[in-house]
Amino acid sequence: MTPQDQIIVPLDVSTQEEAIQLVDLLPDVLFWKVGLELFVSAGPAILSELKARQKKVFLDLKLHDIPNTMLGACRAAAGYGIDLLTVHGAAGRHALIGLPMAATEGAARTGVLPPKVIGVTLLTSLDSRALAFELRVPIELPEYVLQLALLARDSGLAGTVCSAQEAANLRRVCGDDFLLVCPGIRPAWSEAGDQRRSLTPAEAIQAGANYLVIGRPITSAAQPLEAYHRICDELSSLV
Repeated sequence: MTPQDQIIVPLDVSTQEEAIQLVDLLPDVLFWKVGLELFVSAGPAILSELKARQKKVFLDLKLHDIPNTMLGACRAAAGYGIDLLTVHGAAGRHALIGLPMAATEGAARTGVLPPKVIGVTLLTSLDSRALAFELRVPIELPEYVLQLALLARDSGLAGTVCSAQEAANLRRVCGDDFLLVCPGIRPAWSEAGDQRRSLTPAEAIQAGANYLVIGRPITSAAQPLEAYHRICDELSSLV
């Protein structure tokens, strides 16, 4: 894949109007992420707008509910023609195992290709201390992330969302065909913000990541398009 295929820019805004302004500001961006805030605000219309502009869409809703509800939501979301869809791995095997088929069924109803369903392991805003003392999970963070990634793989999901710091180990254990989507990526020249477990774009790709979710280093830059191309150039130099 080219850097343009690998970099996903989040539309972390509140309205469709703001989202379209950002898309117009960054016309070279191929892959956009629609998260919970924007989807709740704008609904499926923002997905239709992005697809009309020939963009790829990562619908990051992190579905987490009882199995029947997750199946229905996945089936409905797949009908929008999205490319990636997130669910929480912590929902458990019974909830995860039917999701790829549900996505295929939902996509077939509207004549689009089904999205790749990927499981969230642990949010990058959480660290080992939060896992142990707030969530009371009695195993180490790398082991917990690996367990949820393996659960996603063994349930038939296409990949997982993980910190880039866990990417190398997950790539080694889960295999080359398992997608790794890494959020919270921060170039060396940008601020870390609220991300606790992050790497630079080049480090993440070298660790085995397939896709990089890069937000504020691009969207909050003085020259967003210039920042985007700077990251693309850095990744191109790895070839």
